[in-house]
Amino acid sequence: MQKNRLEAFSDGVLAIIITIMVLEMRVPHDGSWTALRPILPVFLSYLMSFVYIGIYWNNHHHMLHMAGRITGGVLWANLHLLFWLSLVPFVTGWMGENGFGTAPVAAYGFVLLMAAIAYFILQWTIVAVEGPDSRLARAIGRDVKGKLSVLLYLAAIGLALLERWLAVGIYALVALIWIVPDRRIEASFGSTAPDGRP
Repeated sequence: MQKNRLEAFSDGVLAIIITIMVLEMRVPHDGSWTALRPILPVFLSYLMSFVYIGIYWNNHHHMLHMAGRITGGVLWANLHLLFWLSLVPFVTGWMGENGFGTAPVAAYGFVLLMAAIAYFILQWTIVAVEGPDSRLARAIGRDVKGKLSVLLYLAAIGLALLERWLAVGIYALVALIWIVPDRRIEASFGSTAPDGRP
């Protein structure tokens, strides 16, 4: 399979995910500013999830740009990632509709954790196809940000049971860590030397 077909399919799924999330925000029947107050939690959960989906879309694009060929294993690993991302609208809506309640905040973190693990699996499936000396393998390196994200998600899921707003803050922190596209991969675009130099 060609990369562009995998990218197009993934882009379509991510676009649908964003569309489903925005449809969760019901238009108020009142024209006053105070009518927006009840949907504020829904909007805030949508905003955070929109940023997360944008981060995945950006980094997914950069990662596939470095892939030389797509195998059946890569296809299944990609579908695994899309499965977990497709659950983001559900946990986003549940969290927003219930004012960031304990169980929805913990479930949101679980879905983010599983999406991060799925991304890690996809990344290393591509590396297994490309080889340990591939541009992607060199760009990923030790993947400190990825490992730190998983640890932060685990901590946030546990904290959600004690202090849900601290958990939400950790989710926002992880998003801030990843808001800039993966520089390790961006730096490798067009590089010929193993250390990323042009």
